[in-house]
Amino acid sequence: MGLTSETTVYVMAALAAVCVGLLVWSWPRFARQGLWQVCGRLLAIGTTQVVMIAAFACWLNSSYQFFGSWGELFGSVETAPVGVTQAGGDGGTGTVSGVAVKGALVQPAGDEQLSRVSGLPTGPAAVNGRVESVKVIGRRTGVVDPAFVYLPPQYFQKAYQRQRFPVIVALSGYPGSIFNLAQHLRVSQTAGELQKSGRMQPTVMVMIRPTIAPPRDTECVNVPGGPQTETFLARDLPEALKSAYRVGHDASAWGVMGYSSGGSCALQLTMRDPHVYTTAAALSPDYRVKDDPTTGSLFGSGPDRTERMNGHDLMWRLKHLPVPQVSVLVAESKHGERGYPQTQAFIRAVKAPMRVASILPEQGSHNFPTWVQEMPPALTWMNQQLTFPQDVVPRHLKKGSVVADPPRPGPDPLRADGPEPTPTARTRR
Repeated sequence: MGLTSETTVYVMAALAAVCVGLLVWSWPRFARQGLWQVCGRLLAIGTTQVVMIAAFACWLNSSYQFFGSWGELFGSVETAPVGVTQAGGDGGTGTVSGVAVKGALVQPAGDEQLSRVSGLPTGPAAVNGRVESVKVIGRRTGVVDPAFVYLPPQYFQKAYQRQRFPVIVALSGYPGSIFNLAQHLRVSQTAGELQKSGRMQPTVMVMIRPTIAPPRDTECVNVPGGPQTETFLARDLPEALKSAYRVGHDASAWGVMGYSSGGSCALQLTMRDPHVYTTAAALSPDYRVKDDPTTGSLFGSGPDRTERMNGHDLMWRLKHLPVPQVSVLVAESKHGERGYPQTQAFIRAVKAPMRVASILPEQGSHNFPTWVQEMPPALTWMNQQLTFPQDVVPRHLKKGSVVADPPRPGPDPLRADGPEPTPTARTRR
């Protein structure tokens, strides 16, 4: 039985009901005086409560997909096979589903609860678009992470057959999943509606979780001696997507968004990796990464610990480091969310050439109903920042050739994964 299956939920619910029935039936026997009777009462009550809590947790996890499997729950995660190399591509064909290419960095995946998501496009892909369930393999990190990829109708239309598309990467919070992004945040559904109404250019939407080593919350940090989350999201993920889909190769066509800790991650990636993501939308984010019981030690020890912590403190970066040429949007409710003062401080701290916009509703909570309301204006704003790629798939490009990435700007002084190549000019609108 899978952790998220309905069978597991029903079995746990039945087991809880049996435990309650046994407790009621056996209680008269435990009502007598004596040490063994007292221990029996405590054991019976404790067992019943544990089973009831477990049943509720299974139902909650099945509904919100915090953990997708028993392995994830107990810390066993899939890793990439040794020797994985970048897939030779023809600029991206959009035919990932059902096609397993040996060595490819994007592989077709199982259902991943995609069949439970309501409102997904159906019918001809050239009319309504398509959502694919895939797994992304990190060439550098060895991470294997599930993802949903929304391809707009234009992706399949003959008039756009050589055109690359802008990309928005959507990140879940912790311990959220791609199911939450698809079902509860309604990423692809909202993007599809905006694109059909002409309020958003055709854009590839990639739904992925930043939790690459569940159940540990690694935020967007390259943990010394541990999971390399930033490297996966800033280097492996874009490389994999460019090898499999017709997406823009210039950073001006790439944006990242998220809710809660996923929003924090979006800001971190854009300010730390502006050569990859030039636009971010963060719904209810934090502005500093710090250790807590779910993260463990993210920054290691020794003399470099403080430097690593400062590198993930966005307020510190704005004060002490050169400001990147990026655009960010932050969303926080004035009443009902605890982060409004920090959001206001962040807005005031931003200076040119960085640009900041905000969504500040009067009322709201740290939950999906609030974030769903903020999604249309957030995506509309991102659409205005991202350029529709000018590069096209060359006519002479044959299957099996590799498209090289463009040069990248210089290194972040507080990055730990090595320097980047030299800068390249880009245009924005």
